[in-house]
Amino acid sequence: MDSAKILITAGEPAGIGPEILVKMAQLECDDQLIVCADPALLEQAANLLKLPLKLTEFIPQSKAVKHRPGHLWCIPLSLHSKVTFGQLDVSNANYVLDTLKTANDLALSGQVDAILTGPVHKGIINDSGLKFSGHTEFFAEHSGCKKVVMMLACDGLRVTLATTHLPLRDVADAITPQLLTEVLTVVDTELRSKFSIQHPRILICGLNPHAGENDHLGTEESRIIIPTLDQLRDTLNAELIGPLPADTAFQPNKIKDIDCVLAMYHDQGLPTLKYKGFGNAVNVTLGLPYIRTSVDHGTGLDIAGQNIADIGSMQYTLQFTQDLIRRSKQQSH
Repeated sequence: MDSAKILITAGEPAGIGPEILVKMAQLECDDQLIVCADPALLEQAANLLKLPLKLTEFIPQSKAVKHRPGHLWCIPLSLHSKVTFGQLDVSNANYVLDTLKTANDLALSGQVDAILTGPVHKGIINDSGLKFSGHTEFFAEHSGCKKVVMMLACDGLRVTLATTHLPLRDVADAITPQLLTEVLTVVDTELRSKFSIQHPRILICGLNPHAGENDHLGTEESRIIIPTLDQLRDTLNAELIGPLPADTAFQPNKIKDIDCVLAMYHDQGLPTLKYKGFGNAVNVTLGLPYIRTSVDHGTGLDIAGQNIADIGSMQYTLQFTQDLIRRSKQQSH
């Protein structure tokens, strides 16, 4: 199969993203690796690591070419302030969002086959006065998508979220028939179109302890979740299992033949996934008109610039992205 164009955003410039990209550039890869970043930042990281790096400006209309070790194609964007690794600077918040906007525009126009995002620091972006709740919400807004769903995946487990970056006290009010219908419709559609799973089996967690225990520990299951799942079983292509108590839903015998778990909120589903697969897990945004993946770690400010950042998560995410691209192309043919 022909090479694909994979656009990688470097993330928070003071974090470990630039270092990881320079290390990744040294490896073999069948696809074209394109970086959206300030060239001077990448050269700063390469000099620090004492690794070779040749940068060539990416021409969007060009045909994809295979990666060459020690080389990256670059979409140059200028930092607002020079970077000191490990030290956040609010003046570079706009630059970070510009890299994401550029990536979104190129993916929407079909000029790249996927976006792979490095870690950003949400706090410093918000401290600058710009509202930013996360990559997932950003790409949904800028691609004009009505509904997207966050998925984290590792070997043997995929977890999707009904709600993402919400305070816990707001979660119960957010769980509505409309929300669950939209989320499960996206999950069902994307498992078939991007993962080539023709009849997905989706396990749904309850919201409350013991999935409500017959309304003794909450009524969301009986009032909202169960009736919605009953309706969706008539309309979706997927097999919907549950709601099951979240404390036992992730037992090996429960998830053995499951294609995806739907958790009701962020910290219900992701601790198990990250315990099972940290360092070898990937964040995927379902529902976008393009493929978007991300590493499963943060900006690593405490180790930035010390040449100790591990590239395992980026390697896993790149391989996962390549697989999604090829599955999606096979589905569309």
